[in-house]
Amino acid sequence: MDWTLEVVIVPVKDIERSIEFYRDRVGFDLDHDTDMGEARIVQFTPRGSGCSIVIGTLPSQNQMEPGSLKGLQLVVSDAATAREELIGRGVDASELTVFDERDGGTFFGFSDPDGNSWAVQELRVRAEKPLIPVEYRGRFGEEYEVE
Repeated sequence: MDWTLEVVIVPVKDIERSIEFYRDRVGFDLDHDTDMGEARIVQFTPRGSGCSIVIGTLPSQNQMEPGSLKGLQLVVSDAATAREELIGRGVDASELTVFDERDGGTFFGFSDPDGNSWAVQELRVRAEKPLIPVEYRGRFGEEYEVE
């Protein structure tokens, strides 16, 4: 049996500020923003990822302190380009750190407005072999457009 991690809850204080950060600055796709009256669920997916993040007001989200999630990890094929892209959108990203010259040894980081932190790892192989091939990236049966 496969067990896939598909959603991570990220605790935030201000939903609107977090939408602006994750959608407009980081560039995650906004999958849905569902207001059910008593609870609100906002889901984002990093382009090319099989795992999404959710912010909102569900009881499980309210049990975590905003900013308490540390070290979520993203993977990109070119860390320098990804870092410059984030900086260009107003995200404060750390310098590149090379722990190992081999593929997978380069990192940088950033945090959201609440202090939830992200590590970004470079795996150059993802340029040639994406984890999820482009033709399989559509959600809920929709077509995925390559920019």
